[in-house]
Amino acid sequence: MCTLLTSKSLPLLLLLLQSLPLQVLMLRTYPDFSKEVEEKFQDYWDEIHNSGPTRAPTKDSFQKHVLLDADFKFSESELCTREMLSRNIHVNLYCRKEHFFLYIPYEELQKTCYNMYVACKNGVRKCHKTKKLIEGAHCALSEGSTMPGCEYETTYKKGYALITCRWQDDIGEIIPDYVNTILEIPGK
Repeated sequence: MCTLLTSKSLPLLLLLLQSLPLQVLMLRTYPDFSKEVEEKFQDYWDEIHNSGPTRAPTKDSFQKHVLLDADFKFSESELCTREMLSRNIHVNLYCRKEHFFLYIPYEELQKTCYNMYVACKNGVRKCHKTKKLIEGAHCALSEGSTMPGCEYETTYKKGYALITCRWQDDIGEIIPDYVNTILEIPGK
């Protein structure tokens, strides 16, 4: 009789467990996690399950999600798919429709925030344009809708980047916030 009750209540048990936070299950399964690992896991868990950004963008997050290393090679065709997955770039586990990676030192890009406003690609006049031509990659979603099944088409561009900027209180600086587009110059 106990077996019959258990087999019939298994679907109910699974439904109840589904609502139990994953971190509780993880910590019970792996009680040897350090406090630092627990905090990182909790931050990650909160980030992917909240409806909006958990924190304002920061200098560090912009560098991590947008800038390419000095030893980067532009000949890689799978750059976007690989980098979007490895850098964990998504919106609540949904694939981003598009993203830009730039090959420019951060300090040089930050100076762009002090340039005059120009119109963004949507016509709103709140972007800043780089003074020099820069190289970058445009990532356009080609397949998938949720992580890790996102596939991207990589298009290399050389032109002027249009970026938005914002103030970061804790460091007291205006920082790049978002890459709106790269304006390619015909013939360059």
